[in-house]
Amino acid sequence: MTRRTNLIDQAVGRLRLQITSGAWAVGSRIPPEPVLTDLIGVGRNTVREAVQSLVHAGMLERRQGSGTYVISDSELASAMGRSIAGAHQRDVLEVRRCLEVECARLAAARRTDAHVDQLRVLRDERSAAHASGDIDAMVETDLTFHRAIADATGNPVLSALYDNLLDAIQANIRFNFEHPVGDDTAHHALVEAIADRDTATAMAEIDDYLSEFIGDEPVA
Repeated sequence: MTRRTNLIDQAVGRLRLQITSGAWAVGSRIPPEPVLTDLIGVGRNTVREAVQSLVHAGMLERRQGSGTYVISDSELASAMGRSIAGAHQRDVLEVRRCLEVECARLAAARRTDAHVDQLRVLRDERSAAHASGDIDAMVETDLTFHRAIADATGNPVLSALYDNLLDAIQANIRFNFEHPVGDDTAHHALVEAIADRDTATAMAEIDDYLSEFIGDEPVA
């Protein structure tokens, strides 16, 4: 039994690597079972159990009459997505505030000149999208902007955590644009605070911005 379990675990690991490495892109169909047995070097039953394990993990999806497809390259993203599905916007905003206030602090402390240049470009693209009134463009540019701040932290774990929440954050951004409150000038001051390495102001800017949507007082 132990050897059987080890074989399945190894097969799961090999299949997972094909996905996380990008060899099997999200949206693509994985090879048929005979090819997988040759690729991994195990029997068909082991392959079936390994595939089923990744189906349960939310990385693969079986489609009747079509095959098995990659639907996520992250088990954490799938698990988070299932947990967050149907969450109240306020709950997502509170999580965003926890995450993005710290992102702003670290970005201000660690940013490079290249990060500042990129953030200014993305801020201007975001402003142009906002002026156009195109909701899809507004959402896309805002998400890209906030993702760039996460990258500027220099913390790969924080960036990965942000990536695993992207679907929920994107949906929340859209909701916020469809239900605006206050003005939309915080991002200009936020970028300049990061540029000036002013951690306190950077934190306050994003805290104030998100707190308006939450509808409570900013964190002191």
